[in-house]
Amino acid sequence: MPRLDDILDRLHVVALPMRVKFRGITVRELALIDGPAGWGEFGAFPEYEPPEAAHWLASALESAYHQPPEPIRDRIPINATVPAVDAGRVPEVLARFPGAETAKVKVAEPGQALADDVARVEAVRAVIPTVRVDANGGWSIEQAVQAAKALGPLEYLEQPCATVAELAELRRRIDTPVAADESIRKAEDPLAVAKAGAADIAVLKVAPLGGISQLLAIAAQIGIPVVISSAIDSAVGISTGLHAAAALPDLQHACGLGTGSLFTDDVAETPPQTDGYLPVQPITPDPARLHALAAPPARRQWWIDRITACHRLLAV
Repeated sequence: MPRLDDILDRLHVVALPMRVKFRGITVRELALIDGPAGWGEFGAFPEYEPPEAAHWLASALESAYHQPPEPIRDRIPINATVPAVDAGRVPEVLARFPGAETAKVKVAEPGQALADDVARVEAVRAVIPTVRVDANGGWSIEQAVQAAKALGPLEYLEQPCATVAELAELRRRIDTPVAADESIRKAEDPLAVAKAGAADIAVLKVAPLGGISQLLAIAAQIGIPVVISSAIDSAVGISTGLHAAAALPDLQHACGLGTGSLFTDDVAETPPQTDGYLPVQPITPDPARLHALAAPPARRQWWIDRITACHRLLAV
C-alpha cells in the first residue's frame, strides 16, 4: 500500500464539463494520481461512502503503482452511448461514435415515460441496428416485461430491475437477454448474480471492482460473457478499461468505453474511434489541461479528505 503522503503529492483533482446531463450530473469531478507506473483515476461518485469508495481508490492505486497485464488484443470494439435525451437529439449523439455497430441507450429516466424510451430507441435503431438499453435498476418486474415488449429486438436489457431476485424472475419471463451491472459491482458477492441464474451477461467496471486484477478474477469465475464499461471516466479511466478489456481471454460484445465523448473537454487528447474500435494504449494527461480543468481549492480538499478516509480502510 503506497503511503498517503506519497499519493497526495501525486494528486490532481479535475472537474470535467459534460455535454448533456448524465447520471444526474453536468460536471464530473475526478482525482488523478501521477504514479510511478502510470496514471490512476479515483472517481467514486460523491454519494458513495468510504467503504464502497475504497474499492475505487484501490483501482486507482493499482493503475498508478503497478503495470497493467499483457494485452491479448490491441483494439477494443466500442458501443455508442446515448443518454436519456429527446429522440430528436439522437443523430447528434451518435455522430460522436463513428463506425459503432452497437449502441447502449439509457432508459427508465426519472420524469420520463416508456414512450420516451421507445422513441429514443427507435431513433437509434434507425442508424445503428444493434441496440442494448440500460435502466439502472429503474423498473419493477412488470414494467420491465412491458418495456421488453415495447422496445423491440434488443441485444440485452442492462440492470432492468434493482435486485438479483427480480432479475432472476424477469429472466424467466422474457426472451430478451438480461445483463447485470449494479447487482455485481455493488454486491458483497459479485458472483451471486450468476449463481442465482439472474443474468446472461456481466457488465464489469474496473474502478468499482477494485482494479483490473480483481475484474479479471471475477470474469474468470462468473461463467457468463463479460462487457467492460466505464463509470463516466476521464481519458485516464478509459485507458484503464481498455487495458482490462484487452486482457480478457474472451470478448464477445462491444464495450462501453466510448463515454469520453460525453465531455466537452478532457485531461488528454484521446485517440479517435476507427471503424467502431478504440486502440489500447497508455494515456498521459496534458499539464495545460490539468491546470485549466483543476477543481476549486475547496473541492480539491474534499477529495483529499475522501482519499484519506478510503486509504485508512485499505491500510487495515
